[in-house]
Amino acid sequence: MVDEGSPAEPGGAEPAPSLGDLGEVPGEPAGEAEEGLEPEDGFDGDGEGEDRGEGDLGVLKDVLEYLARSIVDHPDAVSVTEGEDERGPVLRLKVDQEDMGRVIGRAGRTARALRIVVRAAGSRSGVAAHVEIVE
Repeated sequence: MVDEGSPAEPGGAEPAPSLGDLGEVPGEPAGEAEEGLEPEDGFDGDGEGEDRGEGDLGVLKDVLEYLARSIVDHPDAVSVTEGEDERGPVLRLKVDQEDMGRVIGRAGRTARALRIVVRAAGSRSGVAAHVEIVE
């Protein structure tokens, strides 16, 4: 038993030397890229984002339209148009008036989630766009 008031013992179990770095996958040589995981055109994956805002918004438009159609009662009334403003490319989502509450959600949570998913899809394809919900 440790005396009361004494400091805790430093250290603990050291990692086994045969496991290597945490980022390595056992059995694969370090630095070897997996096949089929090269960066897509227009995005080099360095986190700089210099190509953001340029390129094809079609992927983002399709993602937003698919998500919106899946949560509304009138999927035929859903339309997504591309535009431009001072912030850059904009995707404008238009839905039936009865579905506005579904798309916006309680306290704007659904709208925020739609924007997050579109932003994530854009980072994957190297394109950025803002989402607006219009009446």
